[in-house]
Amino acid sequence: MDLQKVILERIRDVPDFPKPGIVFKDITPLLADHTAFAAVVDAVVAHHGRGTVDKIVGIEARGFILAAPVAYHFGAGFVPVRKRGKLPAETYEQAYELEYGTETIEIHKDAFRPGERVLIVDDVLATGGTARAAAELVRRGGGDVAGLSVLMELSFLNGRANVADLDVHTMVTV
Repeated sequence: MDLQKVILERIRDVPDFPKPGIVFKDITPLLADHTAFAAVVDAVVAHHGRGTVDKIVGIEARGFILAAPVAYHFGAGFVPVRKRGKLPAETYEQAYELEYGTETIEIHKDAFRPGERVLIVDDVLATGGTARAAAELVRRGGGDVAGLSVLMELSFLNGRANVADLDVHTMVTV
């Protein structure tokens, strides 16, 4: 199976969403295809290797969908990074810029034990702002960022420069 081809064939462009001028990369067709979805999860696990991480961080919201089965396959815990006000316990928060505005994300303060190895998983690396903010939250919480794994990188937004200190694994680059 040519995984890159499969992924690209199952991601649709939605123009002017969520704002005019933005082309949204919709991964729901990929998620609906069991074989493609399983291949993506398996590719993340194969790239990083079992036993290399203690926790998987999934970034709201589509990152949750990818990160949870990755955590299961690793035998690791799953930690959600959510938008401000969505987590019930005491949190760290980090503001960042998107390609179309600003946002703040949070993580529970007790999500990690000191030195736990943490893999961050998300669907898209765009400007790198969300991934950078998530990495900062992991570090503030006492975790060590083992890497960042994304389904797709939008190279024209140069987000990799914003996460240059991370081990970045990308399945497709557009």
